[in-house]
Parts: sequence; C-alpha cells; structure tokens
Amino acid sequence: MYTMREPLRRAEQLFGDREAVVCGETRRTYAELAARVRKVAGLLDSITDPGDRVALWSANSDRYLELFVGIPCADRAIVPHNTRWAEPELAYATDDAGAKVLICDRDPGGLADLVDTVIRLDTGQYDELLDAAPELAPEVGPDTLAGLFYTGGTTGASKGVMLTHANLMANAVHAQLAQPVLDDDRYLTMAPMFHAAGVYAALAVMWVGAANVIQPAFEPNETLDLIEGEGVTCAIAVPTMLAAMLEAQTARARDTGTLRWLSHGASPIALELLKRADELFGCELIHLYGATELSPLATIFRHEDDFLDDPARAKSCGTAPPGVALEIRSPMGDTLPAGEVGEVTVSGPNVMVGYWNKPDQTEAVLNGGWYSTGDLGYLDGQGYLYLVDRSKDMIVSGGENVYCTEVEDAIYTHPLVLEATVFGIPDDQWGEAVHAVVVPRDGADLDEAKLIEHCRVQIAGYKVPKSVTIQAEPLPKSGPGKVLKRELRAPFWEGRDRAIN
Repeated sequence: MYTMREPLRRAEQLFGDREAVVCGETRRTYAELAARVRKVAGLLDSITDPGDRVALWSANSDRYLELFVGIPCADRAIVPHNTRWAEPELAYATDDAGAKVLICDRDPGGLADLVDTVIRLDTGQYDELLDAAPELAPEVGPDTLAGLFYTGGTTGASKGVMLTHANLMANAVHAQLAQPVLDDDRYLTMAPMFHAAGVYAALAVMWVGAANVIQPAFEPNETLDLIEGEGVTCAIAVPTMLAAMLEAQTARARDTGTLRWLSHGASPIALELLKRADELFGCELIHLYGATELSPLATIFRHEDDFLDDPARAKSCGTAPPGVALEIRSPMGDTLPAGEVGEVTVSGPNVMVGYWNKPDQTEAVLNGGWYSTGDLGYLDGQGYLYLVDRSKDMIVSGGENVYCTEVEDAIYTHPLVLEATVFGIPDDQWGEAVHAVVVPRDGADLDEAKLIEHCRVQIAGYKVPKSVTIQAEPLPKSGPGKVLKRELRAPFWEGRDRAIN
C-alpha cells in the first residue's frame, strides 16, 4: 500500500528536471515541486501538530497542487473548501473539521475567528513563510487520514468524507490501470481542484512524470488556447464545461490536434454533445462515474466515441476499473442479476473510511466494505453500468451535487413559507436544475424572485432554486405524511427513459 509521497518521490528521482506544473507564468520542475512540498511540511510543523486539519480555500493554482500533496505528506489532513459556498457553509465545514489553519487566496472574513492561524496566498505571505521554512518529510502511513472532503447532506448538515492516503492512492492505481496517463502527457486541470474531478488524476500524473497544466478558473476560450499553446494531450471536463468549449471552438477553431483523450463526469451527458465533441476534437472520449466517497472513481467507459451510433450503449457509465467491484442490490441487500434495477454498490480499497464524526450516517452507507451510492441502475451482461434514477434525494446540476434537504432548509427559514419541497428537473445547460414547490402561509404574498434571493445568502449559488412554483393547495402527501415528491416531479420528466438528465 502506498502513501501520497510515493508519486512525487519517484518523479523527483527519475524526472527531476522535467516540467511538473505550469500555471500562468509559473513553471516548475519535479525537483522544485518536491522541495516545495517538503517546505509545506516544515511550515506546518511550526504551527500545527500531526493529525491537525488544514482548510484550503482557493482557486486553482500551482500552489494548490503543492498543498494538495504537501498537507497530507506533512501528516496533516487537508480540508478543501468549495469556492462557491456561501459563508454559513464555509463556516460549518471549517468548524466541523476543527481546522487549526486556513490557507486562502482572499479575505477570510469571519472564518479567521474559527482557526488559530490564517495564511494568505494572495498577499505574498504564504511564499514568504514557505521560503523561510525548512524541508521536512515526516513519516506517514497508508492508513493516515489525508483529507476531509465535504459533501452535501441528505439529512441536514454536510458531511466530511474521510479519505486516507491508501484511498487516494488506490484511486490513482485504478485510474492508471484503466485509463493510463503517459510520461509525455500534458494534462490540463480546468475543473475546480476543491472538487474530486479537479484532482482525480493529479497523483497519477506525478507518478509517471507527466506535466500538469493548471487553469486558475475555467473560461472556454482560454481553455482552448491552453490546449493549443501548451500542447495539452488529456483533460477532464464536466458536461457544462465541454458544452462551452464546443461553442467556443465552433466560433473560433483552435488547433487541438495534440488531444489524446477528453474525459467527462460528475453528471450525465447528452448524446448530441458527445457527437459534437467527437466531430470537433476527434480524440478518445471517456465517461467517468463515481463519488467523493470513492476517491472518486467507480466506473470508466473508454472509447465512448466508438459507440455514438449505438444509443443504448452510449448511455452507459462504463465498467469498473481493475481493483473496484460493482453490485446492484435490492432494498433488502440482495445482489440482483444483470438487467435488474437496484442500488449501485461499490467495493474496493478506494472506499472511504467514513464520515467525520458521523457514525450513524457512516453506518447507513457502508456495509461490509461496500458503499451504497444512492444511485439506481443496472448492469448488463458485459458488466456495463447504466443509471436510471437516484434513491438519494439529490440533484446533479452543472457537475455539483445538490442535496434537496439543504435547499429546503434554506427555504423554510423564510417567514412566509408554510410548506416546501425541492427536486431536480431537466435542463439543457446544467443537466438538472433545482426546482422548488412552495406553499405560502395564509394571506402571505410570497414572491418567487425574493424567495430565490433569500436562499442566495444562505447556500451556494448552484444550490439556489432556478425556478419556483408557488401554489395555494397543500403539497401531496402519503398516509404517514411524507411529501409525494415523485408525483410533483413526474410531469417534468414525462416522455424520458430515465429520471436523471
């Protein structure tokens, strides 16, 4: 079993003079990157103890990469903060993790009061401290906690997914076996690095001595310019990013002939979008499916572009990579045969340890080493996975998971709301859009725009309802009083062969 130190140790030894990371004007070799990672350990040694949590709130950068590796290799746990979170969400994750340090590229605001130390990336403070720090390489074991990666919650507050060095390194091995990064590849990181999609290949890229080209913030024209200018060979994009890249490439074509493959994931994708990508980029297309709790990969669909004329197979998420096992299970926990729909469950060394300080929620999804994803699907006779719906009360919008209870909790804080429910509806741009059905209190004049604005100050923008139905009649309910969300949701999905988009 490996730790996150192994990829960089190998790269420094074998490819020390090779370009490791490119971000804007910054270019660093593997020897330089490895030295900075050791200095991260030296810096943290003076202000924290082994096992402490370190929050990172920042846009993509070369420094983000060295901290993503350096904090766990310093025997501390990284807590990546979503840059799209609202202040209450940021404060909750910082406090729940018990973070001692916050490293950020912006004004920390009230978060400064929740930690012992704030280090600013945007003022030069971080670089000054790093330059003065000694190089250290404390011993860490494979089972050492590498990070807490916060996801939304189906029952209220978000949960810190506990991933160890072994979890993240297992994912790197699985990905490398099924979807190899080559030593001369130039991998483009354009998805946010706080997201699993942004760093899922980072360790494999280091392991083989390839280069990581980092885009601070996604902008489709800049992305295409980077592909052309840096000779990018591979990258991952969530479907909304890929759609924007296709529009930009159609408007002004760039030379993207160096691309070897483009992977996509985080939410389902339209077949027509894949056909356009095949036409404009002409490289291998790869579908990835997984979850933060899986470090994150569960399936990989290589050469998806070969199946674009086969609509049935094109809807698949692919097969489990070596080292990962899939089963479809009934509500009673029985393994179902090929073709039968049930809950997708996953086993392997990439499965999380559990949720931070949440034993009940951990027990609810982990059973004998198997993780219950909350997605409903089936396997065909060749082991290809197909998703048809979700058993978890969750929406995937623009590649981000939105748990309906979080949105409902925000809506219910409005004094004029009597009842509310939230679900996903099809959306051509975002895959799924957050929609709310709200019943106001008697005599209340509830305005859709003001309700949406009310939510915006409490939850991240991508969680805020894009549309609201306000109705006078009570929400439909079952005998025990549970809202019949599927009844409200059904008209929006009528005529579709699956209830996720």
